[in-house]
Amino acid sequence: MIRKSQRQRRRQSSRPRETFLSNVVGEFIDPIDALLTVFYSIFFALLFTLSYSVLIYRGVISSSFAGGYGQDLFVTILGAATAWGIIEGVLYVMSEVLTRRERHRLLQYVQTSDSDEEADLAIANELDFILEPITNDEQRHALHRHIRAYLSQAQPQAVGLKREDVTGAAATVLLYVVAVLPSLLPLLLLPHDTRLAIHISSVVSFLVIFATGWVWGIHTGTNPWKTGFLLSSVCLAMVLVAKLLGG
Repeated sequence: MIRKSQRQRRRQSSRPRETFLSNVVGEFIDPIDALLTVFYSIFFALLFTLSYSVLIYRGVISSSFAGGYGQDLFVTILGAATAWGIIEGVLYVMSEVLTRRERHRLLQYVQTSDSDEEADLAIANELDFILEPITNDEQRHALHRHIRAYLSQAQPQAVGLKREDVTGAAATVLLYVVAVLPSLLPLLLLPHDTRLAIHISSVVSFLVIFATGWVWGIHTGTNPWKTGFLLSSVCLAMVLVAKLLGG
């Protein structure tokens, strides 16, 4: 009885919480795709702002740059983020279409396999990377058999471009732009003190990254503080690596 109540408490405590990622963003794109979109958008902003901070500090850029170039930098970063968002949107559409074609291939393979074992192996190759962390061998084999039974009677669906693909691509572009705007606002609000605006922008960028990690931690049921600091640390490390390699 005690063990039963302990299992119930564990199940209740580990139940995923509804967040902005699942309720709003999840309606258009996968939450993990949204997380990476925000990460890369802020990463672009940090590449610009931290680079200019270093160049101003070392005197490579004249001190006269510290006044009046904030708006130009705002347009440059926003344009770069938007351009990369469009690229990601196109890749999103391609990925969705090609993924459906891959699933269609799995369906054809299962329905034309010479034996149930071959069909189960094909299903395992496609799905076990998802199933292994949450099931044991016996459960996975049972799932393979059930999936095979359904797929053997399934009818192939359309694999071409869908409206959801275009919607997801548009959401990706929009998220790229919206995510970077808080980091760019100091460049507009302090147009005559670009150096200070750049410093504030960099701080805001890391705060946005931390907040994104915090929300992801809540979304996945992990420690939000650790996730926020981890994401911020990884972003800083990637910026440093990019700069060391000449990025």
